[in-house]
Amino acid sequence: MKFEEIDEKLKEACGVVGLMIKDDKLAKETAYIAYLALNALQHRGQESAGLICFEKNNEARLIKDMGLVGQIFDDRRLNLLNGHLALGHVRYSTTGASEICNAQPITLSNYHFKSLALAHNGNLVNTEELRQELKNENINCATTSDSEVLAHLINCKIISLDKSEILASLKDSLSKAKGAFSLSICLGGQYLIGVKDPQAFRPLCLGALEDEKGNLTGLVLASETCALDIMNARFIRELEPGEIILIDQDLNIESTFLPKVKQKSCLFEIIYFARPDSQINNVQIHSFRESLGQALAKTKNIPKGADIVIGVPDSGIPAAIGYAAESGILYANGLIKNRYIGRTFIQPTQSMRQLGIKLKLNALSSVVAGKSVILVDDSIVRGNTPRQLIKLLKLAGAKEVHMRISSPPIVWGCYYGIAMKDHELLARRLSSDIELIRKDLEADSLEYLDLDIILELTKQDKQKFCTACFNGDYPIL
Repeated sequence: MKFEEIDEKLKEACGVVGLMIKDDKLAKETAYIAYLALNALQHRGQESAGLICFEKNNEARLIKDMGLVGQIFDDRRLNLLNGHLALGHVRYSTTGASEICNAQPITLSNYHFKSLALAHNGNLVNTEELRQELKNENINCATTSDSEVLAHLINCKIISLDKSEILASLKDSLSKAKGAFSLSICLGGQYLIGVKDPQAFRPLCLGALEDEKGNLTGLVLASETCALDIMNARFIRELEPGEIILIDQDLNIESTFLPKVKQKSCLFEIIYFARPDSQINNVQIHSFRESLGQALAKTKNIPKGADIVIGVPDSGIPAAIGYAAESGILYANGLIKNRYIGRTFIQPTQSMRQLGIKLKLNALSSVVAGKSVILVDDSIVRGNTPRQLIKLLKLAGAKEVHMRISSPPIVWGCYYGIAMKDHELLARRLSSDIELIRKDLEADSLEYLDLDIILELTKQDKQKFCTACFNGDYPIL
């Protein structure tokens, strides 16, 4: 196979998208459509991005690099990518260093399909065990990423072009994997595959592209529904826990399932990580976050004499709107966000996160000066952001800053695809003592929303959510 990787600039929770187009006339647009989807998923990873396109003769081109989607892809590069099948990825590192070698999609040679490409959202907990199993079969990984381990695990078992045998081999291979893995996979130019692990830790949905007459022209896999929206794709459904779907060039779908276990979708996804305009697990994210803010005002002390409610852009704003509506206190835009700076929470190092906070937000003195401010955010992870925002607001003249958080203290690290380590967590270091946390942040008061209330507001079965970061109840170790 002629496989060309375009990588001109070698430099130092992820989002995935997969796209199968049926109409040959749209082959020139496939890369651009996938590029739009990656932009919509940029909040899920800002270290690297990649996009691969396959033509029907299995020829493929890959572009991946460090940086943001808009920095990596321009018209010239997108014009190099043609084909009816595309796979894209945005990454921040959980397992594997923040290096170009770990950027995705990952590609491997395959005898039958010439190439396998894989994009992974999540994190395995048995990576080393699987790596050793591959070594025993004389398969060595070139990167430090658990995603490459998954790719090899899948690739070495696919020995047939038959759909049913491909599904059977995927089921056999992935039954060995433990942890979070929402996958989008391309087998040459022939098949697009979507996989969600049995616990369904990370989201993955299926959408349809249609022409003006409503005829089906393509099928899409994406981490969030906001990516479908930007592609003008109709949301069909979310993949079921443990589901493996295979889409062929005629857009036929076949599926199978991994062995069933208890669903444990990440609760932090809908509290913080997902974009407000997405829908995950039948939860409309923006409305849900507003309801969290309302619950904060209903169930926790409202500071006496408070003048205004401010939300931390962007993920804290819906809760702030809900808090203001329930409390009757004026909502105001007291923080201005620099839209060209990425999320500080998912920057790879502590020093980068702290610098990012300073560049990212500024306080409006004309709004906050002389005021008692209620500052609403969705979570406190390491404490860097709220600590500096409280300082910013007081330097801008705020008389008081009362912190309100629409989730419980985060005390436990995540092993399923979000870079939160035990020793970095403020609540963990301060033994979840709210008064100690308040003093550390230099807030005038501090309240968290209770976990039971959040679970109730999902209007779902409470047992279907992973709450490990809040209570240490890990579904798998």
